[in-house]
Amino acid sequence: MRRKLRPPIPPRHGLDPARLKLPAEGEWPTLLAHLVDRLPRETPDRIEQMLREERIHGLDGPLGVDTPFEPGSFIWFHRDLPDEVPVPFTIDVVHRDEHLLVVDKPHFLATIPRGKHVLETTLVRLRRDLDLPQLSPAHRLDRVTAGLVMFVITPEMRGKYQTLFRDRKVHKEYEAIAPYDPALELPRTVRSRILKERGVLAAREVPGEPNAETYVELLEHRDGLGRYRLAPSTGRTHQLRVHLSGLGIPILGDDFYPDLVETPLDDFTKPLQLLAKVLDFDDPLTGAHRRFTSGRRLTAWDDLDAWAAPPAGTGGAICARTGCR
Repeated sequence: MRRKLRPPIPPRHGLDPARLKLPAEGEWPTLLAHLVDRLPRETPDRIEQMLREERIHGLDGPLGVDTPFEPGSFIWFHRDLPDEVPVPFTIDVVHRDEHLLVVDKPHFLATIPRGKHVLETTLVRLRRDLDLPQLSPAHRLDRVTAGLVMFVITPEMRGKYQTLFRDRKVHKEYEAIAPYDPALELPRTVRSRILKERGVLAAREVPGEPNAETYVELLEHRDGLGRYRLAPSTGRTHQLRVHLSGLGIPILGDDFYPDLVETPLDDFTKPLQLLAKVLDFDDPLTGAHRRFTSGRRLTAWDDLDAWAAPPAGTGGAICARTGCR
């Protein structure tokens, strides 16, 4: 196997630099001319500025505005970061050893960088705060879902833990708060075919061979609400949210199902009442049985009014402007 090239510039804010391989053929006279065509989202002036500031590197060092186009070569650079809304909640460490890190993620914090969420993500915060530059996720959890997420500290062990999730060898349990329907027969196993199209925010159930399965159990109910235990056997996008909505009991705080509602990124009220509660598996390195449980609680069950209110000390949208945590 060909050895992976090591970036000539260090990580920034816990993020590795982007790497581009230049085409094997091309008639661009300079690297600048190629990048103007290659990176249409960046203005030509911005690309030229990055070259003048020596922010774009080759294997032998920074590259300038007059650098000729070199077919098949590699370049590295750090992308400009988006303006982000600070997420005013902490990450709790549940377990840490030589290879494995398990954390209890809050609502509203994405697992990995994507789109408008880069620095305000679980992975980047942990890399920075715990000084773990090579940390990588073994699986993912939706930004609006709270609870347990597993990360791998040593890169060479990442595949072993990721394989557990791929081969469905991790037992996962979730808790959800949703309306109580006395006519709904529970427990039951929901099976359906879920389709998530690229570029479309919400997934949907369609006819066909089931590709998603969730065990749904009512734990208790009061005042028109139910507390449910969910055990998915598969991991389709938004599976639990789609299945409960399909049963007529959409999860409290769900702004995708049954109807899509646009919510500002600085609105931290009414968090989705879905919690990744349990991760249970046999460790692929030691064979030891491991079971981790989230220490978080779903607010709407204990205090419905508190769930709908802004978090104490954030001031709602004010937090986005002042950077409170």
